[in-house]
Amino acid sequence: MYPLARALLFRLSAERAHRLGMGALHRLGKQQALCRRMRARTLAAVTYDAAVELAGMKLAHPVALAAGLDKDAEAVEGLFALGFAAVEVGTLTPRPQPGNPQPRLFRIPEHRAPINRMGFNNHGASAAAERLRALSWRPAPVGVNLGKNKDTPLESAVEDYVACVDALAPLGDYVVVNASSPNTPGLRKLQEPEQLSALLRAVKERLARVAPGKPLFLKIAPDLTPEAVDEVVDVARACGLDGLIATNTTIARPFEHPVAKEAGGLSGAPVRAPSNQVIRRAWARSGGALPIIGVGGVFTAEDVYEKLRAGASAVQVYTGFIYEGPGMVRKLLEGLGPLLARDGFKSVREAIGADHRRTLPDSQPAPAPGS
Repeated sequence: MYPLARALLFRLSAERAHRLGMGALHRLGKQQALCRRMRARTLAAVTYDAAVELAGMKLAHPVALAAGLDKDAEAVEGLFALGFAAVEVGTLTPRPQPGNPQPRLFRIPEHRAPINRMGFNNHGASAAAERLRALSWRPAPVGVNLGKNKDTPLESAVEDYVACVDALAPLGDYVVVNASSPNTPGLRKLQEPEQLSALLRAVKERLARVAPGKPLFLKIAPDLTPEAVDEVVDVARACGLDGLIATNTTIARPFEHPVAKEAGGLSGAPVRAPSNQVIRRAWARSGGALPIIGVGGVFTAEDVYEKLRAGASAVQVYTGFIYEGPGMVRKLLEGLGPLLARDGFKSVREAIGADHRRTLPDSQPAPAPGS
């Protein structure tokens, strides 16, 4: 049924289709009994040990929703009805902002990809905080993804992130510093070691005051060089972060297409391989000690499994969800079990980082996940 709905939605502009979808999910969230039944049916697809632990958070399975779909925490309950193990909202900024001029979202169906230059369009941290307070059903973790306002100078970026921590951290189950969007001018400079260290230490200090114990993640770009990934991992560990989210959208254009000339971040299937490379590099650099949420190009159970084996403890989906529809989580969970069994794993946890354990010498075993 969804292929027909998708065909109709794809006749609309990408942004209008997104608004219609979010409206439907918002309305679904008001039907709490229905939401509970729908979630139970999806989770019933798990006939194996799918549970994972991520920075102290217990997830029923490894498939979560990435930030960017529900920017303003408008459809959290509807999204949980579809079975996601966690839902991340945002990116949110201290003050409301409209984002970049339209058009700013472009589909490339032939490559299962969109390009976006949305520019952190959102109604601000305070409005999202009100919605999070009003949630009456949150059966799994809710993450809050934080950014800076476009008109905030880079040298004042720390103040924006700290303001978002004050407003949102007590209401989320984990916090994400987004320093990797290509659509806010200069933002990616915050990934450079000196600036990144100052930002993360300030956020970590404020988080300890307003929401002690909440896990803190950093979302990074797929365009980092291997050496830059190493630097980011080292800074994250030195600052006491709880994990990384790898990765955001890419500014690369690995194919020729008229739409590929549009400015913005490319996501979807073309990001799968670069995302996996960053996951592998980050896992290896930390020796498996820094938990990773893998995101980028997840459409199938094989894509989930590949990221787990590369070192991700969980994965997030966004573009794949747009293309595959509301039954995606169930389909991924049904497909993941046979892949685990094929390779002799009794649980998802055993598969995390498996590629590294296979390639390391016997004298240098990789640590078990979470050790």
